[in-house]
Amino acid sequence: MRHRKKGRQLSRTASHRKAMLRNMAASLFRHDKVETTAAKAKELRPYAERIITLARRGDLHARRQVERDIKDREVTGRLFSEIGPRFASRPGGYTRILKLGHRQGDGAELARIELLGE
Repeated sequence: MRHRKKGRQLSRTASHRKAMLRNMAASLFRHDKVETTAAKAKELRPYAERIITLARRGDLHARRQVERDIKDREVTGRLFSEIGPRFASRPGGYTRILKLGHRQGDGAELARIELLGE
């Protein structure tokens, strides 16, 4: 039984899942969109939105909390200089998931997760 088990396993170990989410979040913040499977996009959304909420705060403690997860200093700088201020007046819901159909090879459902304009 999986009572009170939050999140998807995605057929990975905990460390692999954590590393994958960190890398996908960094790619999302670098390119403003990522194409992946629908399940991974649904897992990435709350993870990325928590990081954007920290970037909106903009203080030193928030920056250190973000740098625990996003190891790329260039991406962290972009988060605090561009992405955080862009969503300063928005109370949440910074991303959008668009379904793209099925992948040719294995039939997995594909989706694009992207940052909203404002």
